[in-house]
Amino acid sequence: MALQFEVVTLFPGFIRAYLEEGVVGRAAARGLLRVGTEDPRSHAIDVHRTVDDRPYGGGPGMVMKPEPLAAAIGAAAARLPPGSPVVALSAQGRPFDQRRARDFSGLPGLLLVAGRYEGVDQRVLDARDIEEISIGDYVLSGGDLAAQVLMDACVRLLPGVLGNVGTLTEESFASGLLEYPHYTRPRDFEGHTIPDVLLSGDHEKIDKWRREQAEEFTKTRRPDLWEKRGKSRT
Repeated sequence: MALQFEVVTLFPGFIRAYLEEGVVGRAAARGLLRVGTEDPRSHAIDVHRTVDDRPYGGGPGMVMKPEPLAAAIGAAAARLPPGSPVVALSAQGRPFDQRRARDFSGLPGLLLVAGRYEGVDQRVLDARDIEEISIGDYVLSGGDLAAQVLMDACVRLLPGVLGNVGTLTEESFASGLLEYPHYTRPRDFEGHTIPDVLLSGDHEKIDKWRREQAEEFTKTRRPDLWEKRGKSRT
């Protein structure tokens, strides 16, 4: 069964272009992924197809209006399997991580709301109990790129998408650690050589070295992950 995404976005062409390349494009071509879009502008009722307005209380920027946004969400949800969650990409959301990617990849469908401007009218999110998710502690021009990041993280976990399934078990975050460093030919690059253990042919020693490197990378580069991993084992 294919994983189906519906994306509510003011820039559907941005999403469609994304589906033409890379892992996501191959998954779509193989029938493992279906992606639809719904533009809130098509649900605006005025001649100018207005989808934003000034925020109550003043302040900079504009806010996405509730009526066209809610209508677009409803139209997109009608194309998804029953029970498909709705997620809004938002700087105020809970952090997206590999665990959530695995959870989402096991669903039959997922609706993504890509906001723009200063954000969306909070009443739409509250009335429909929409979960907000952030892909990082920074601000983007809109949620479209964040939606693409989320889709990519989920799609690559689908059976049949990646050629080497071992990649999924060894990569960063799969075991709570960052991935170990990788090397390929040539053996000498600008005076830097391959670690001897990788040339030994001793797979037990190589596995041990890779494990040690993964732990060291995690300790030094992401101490927050290392601390979280230690707590999960206590």
